[in-house]
Amino acid sequence: MFRMGENGGSLEPRMMEPELRNNGSSQSEEQPASGQKNVKCSVRKKKSLRARYAYGVIFLLTNIIAWLFRDYGERILPVLPYSRACGAEERECYHTMGVLRIFFFLMFVTTCNTRKLHEKRNAWHSGWWALKFVLLLISFVIPFFIPTDYIQLYGELARVGAGIFLILQLVSVIEFITWWNNYWMSDEKNKSSCSIGLFMSTVFYIASVCGIAVMYVLYASKTSCSLNIFFISWTGVLLIVMMVISLHSRVNRGLLSSGIMASYIVFLCWTAIRSEPGSEKCSPQKQESGHGGWSTIVGFVIALCAIVIATFSTGIDAQTFQFCKNRAQLLEDDVPYSYGFFHLVFSLGAMYFAMLFISWNLGSLTRKWSIDVGWASTWVKIVNEWFAATIYCEYRFLTVWKLIFPVLKETKVMNHEDSTEEV
Repeated sequence: MFRMGENGGSLEPRMMEPELRNNGSSQSEEQPASGQKNVKCSVRKKKSLRARYAYGVIFLLTNIIAWLFRDYGERILPVLPYSRACGAEERECYHTMGVLRIFFFLMFVTTCNTRKLHEKRNAWHSGWWALKFVLLLISFVIPFFIPTDYIQLYGELARVGAGIFLILQLVSVIEFITWWNNYWMSDEKNKSSCSIGLFMSTVFYIASVCGIAVMYVLYASKTSCSLNIFFISWTGVLLIVMMVISLHSRVNRGLLSSGIMASYIVFLCWTAIRSEPGSEKCSPQKQESGHGGWSTIVGFVIALCAIVIATFSTGIDAQTFQFCKNRAQLLEDDVPYSYGFFHLVFSLGAMYFAMLFISWNLGSLTRKWSIDVGWASTWVKIVNEWFAATIYCEYRFLTVWKLIFPVLKETKVMNHEDSTEEV
């Protein structure tokens, strides 16, 4: 039973006091709980960000092991049945690259569409390294016992995956070039920033022209080198086209990006010519026995590390490949990057490495300490160069059209209004 107050007052004040105390205690309990949740999310996010570097190291080490199997497989593991799993001469062990496809594709399947840090798949992506190491070792052994027909099938699939990887890498490069151009040329009022941007674009164009001249001297000095002359000349034409488009008054802020892109396509042309077989009289490759000179070894290591870095940078750049750019701001418990896309790019990058190690040719042996050498490799790079220039020019053309179309539309409307007034 409740008692009335001394002055016959209401019971409400006495009944409200415990309620206020309860509300105060519940709020004080909620604050530590939310704080603990934020701390947990922060720890999980840091583990997730550190995990991608661990995967990058795994990707590099596994490719090095795959190269060792390719060049020295018959010496490292002589007990394995090479005649069953490899090619005719026991050195054609490119099938070891299947380990990367198996491992990273498995990670893609198990982490795809992970959105929150508290999900179990986030813990699988950021931890369980002992189990992943066991799976990696198992994946190393399995391809050696797979029949050659299945390895050939994987080789055909790897060609497609490697092509997709080149497209993703190209989009990532164009996005980076555009960002760099907008960074230096974004503010027209800031003269110092624009001056730096114009200076850098001039440097890139001069470097591109010098690169074309050097390639003419080194690789096209003879009239019999007609194919190299065609490659270099067409690269020069593409450079001029990109320069003309960027010098348009409507898109003059794209001069820096076109300069960087010009240097990029000249670099692709150079790497394509460098990939020509050493048996050709106009090829820069030399017929070397064994492992070759130190320049060959250093070039091989640099190429290996550069492709790993390119794969890693493309894998963490999932936002570039979204169709909808207007993303909502990430919440505290959202994953910091797309796990599925990250592992998918690594899986496609593994297929690309497989093609580099066999020079895009499933039926021939490769020279030791060589990477991406052969006519197939040359044409892949040349087509990639032409495709890159085409995509960039179309991108700039769309930019011009978007800027010109409103002016044309406004002019048409004004002419229509004038005609109606005359009537």
